[in-house]
Amino acid sequence: MLDIRYIRENPDEVKTRLETKNSVIDIDKLLQLDIDKRKLLGETEELKAERNKATQMIAQLKREKQDATESITKTREIGDKIAVLDGRIRELDVDIREIMMSMPNLPHKSVPVGKSEKDNVTVKEVGEKRDFNFKVLDHIELTEKHGIMDFKRASRMSGAGFPLYLGKGAQLERALINFMLEFHIKNGYTEVIPPIVALPIAMEGTSQLPKLKDDMYHATRDDLYLVPTGEVTITNIHREEMLNVADLPINYTGYTPCFRREAGSYGKETKGLLRVHQFNKVEMVKFTKPETSYAELEELLKRVEDILSELKIPYRVLELCTGDLSFGAAKCYDIETWSPAEDKYLEASSCSNFEDFQARRMNIRYRPEPKAKPEFIHTLNGSGLATSRLMVSLLEHYQNEDGSITVPEVLRKYTGFDVIK
Repeated sequence: MLDIRYIRENPDEVKTRLETKNSVIDIDKLLQLDIDKRKLLGETEELKAERNKATQMIAQLKREKQDATESITKTREIGDKIAVLDGRIRELDVDIREIMMSMPNLPHKSVPVGKSEKDNVTVKEVGEKRDFNFKVLDHIELTEKHGIMDFKRASRMSGAGFPLYLGKGAQLERALINFMLEFHIKNGYTEVIPPIVALPIAMEGTSQLPKLKDDMYHATRDDLYLVPTGEVTITNIHREEMLNVADLPINYTGYTPCFRREAGSYGKETKGLLRVHQFNKVEMVKFTKPETSYAELEELLKRVEDILSELKIPYRVLELCTGDLSFGAAKCYDIETWSPAEDKYLEASSCSNFEDFQARRMNIRYRPEPKAKPEFIHTLNGSGLATSRLMVSLLEHYQNEDGSITVPEVLRKYTGFDVIK
């Protein structure tokens, strides 16, 4: 959520920056509602002051044993007026909140302006793409050949988009998760195992609601959502808290299965692991001081790059343009891994700075100094990493001419085997 004071003071700038994010919000309507509310608040305060004087007069008249009927009647009339105004203020609050909750975060001024993913900027490409001298199998052919995944059986039990890992495939998936968790822990992150269901208020806090409601699985009886990302419950750890400045930055990492309906994705590439409704992800979440949040964003990116370097998988880093930023992000990097069979890069991680956008929704604050006025914290998160498309790149990149698959060296202590054949 944005700061209403900033919108009041910079309406034209806010309109322009929202437009670069392909967002159309009626800022003029919002500001008029805000003016109306503040006017009513002023009238209410005047009436309350008048009522206080009348109340004091009643007390004085009673002490002097005089008739206070007129003052009592006046006090009641004032109270009725206040009640009417309070009701109107509540209505305005609802209207204001509806607009504020539907308003995306402003892109950081360093973000390249663009309309869509076509305008994203390639920051770097790292690693050597293998030059195969044999026919490359895609990840589905490889998993079927070795019996390490079964998409057909999975679809019979859960429908399309829910993978079933088997044998060494399951072990390799678990190895990836353990490797990444231990990597983050060694780099100063605290591991958490969060819930994988969240209340609507938690979803609103990280800005999945109301924007992405149709993309999520909802248990209506309990009014709980399956998390689309571990970001939701991990970031909500400090909801409604005042953080100690000496503890900052706070870094968390955690593994969760993630669930997305992918509404509106029909017609896109959906085979195998390329687009699934359930996938595994190791998440990184940061709570930082505002002045250090962009340095922390670079640290998030470095963690992802270091993991891919250890896995020795080619990747590239994109800086997203304004038009491709997510609803809540002020700045974001996408990290994509190379798929030899698809002959293209696949998104495996996103690292985003939300500045104080999420913190305002969750009321997470800190005091820069012991007696200073509380300020909102900055929150960041990054996939460190999602395993599904990373697994595609890993299987295809490490395949051999005889059809076997070499296990990356850094994973062998977790798998207990060095080849799948």
